[in-house]
Amino acid sequence: MDAILKVLCLALGLLSTDLPAGAQQDQTAPSAPSAIPDDSPSTSARETEISSSKDTRIDLTPPRDDAAKHPQSGAAVVDAEEAVSDAQEFHPWDPHKALKDIEVGDFYYKRKNYRAALERYKDALTFKPNDAVANFRLAECQEKTGNPQEAITHYQAYLKLLPQGPFAADAQKALERLRTAGQRE
Repeated sequence: MDAILKVLCLALGLLSTDLPAGAQQDQTAPSAPSAIPDDSPSTSARETEISSSKDTRIDLTPPRDDAAKHPQSGAAVVDAEEAVSDAQEFHPWDPHKALKDIEVGDFYYKRKNYRAALERYKDALTFKPNDAVANFRLAECQEKTGNPQEAITHYQAYLKLLPQGPFAADAQKALERLRTAGQRE
């Protein structure tokens, strides 16, 4: 038992000496106050959100005689602000996200989950509106889910984008099939 106790004490002694500098703390010593003063340049710059670099500061104040030279400029600013508030929501052009949405849509399409695939192809067209493959695949899903008019629209969009594309013959056949089916009804 004494041998085990000696080995444990030795191991604990070795562990305490293997710690990196600064890792051991003296439990009895009071903690020292922060060495960084509260009014340091990095703190004040963050608090006021002003760049510490004078090169990046841009003077946005109008010239002294601006009101005299441009008396109607106030109305133009108000019109511009109103026009901005009327802006519609938009999504950024992101071809990588569109490609991923097409990939996931293909996964669902192969599993015959056409509604899920349809939504992913729509998402792809949100991030890349003129994507030919997404238009073609969306048209196929629209046809499978019973929306022939939407299918025609997207087949035509594909043919407009890639008239000689790899799916052009399939799109032409689908358009003929949908048009003849529409005439019979």
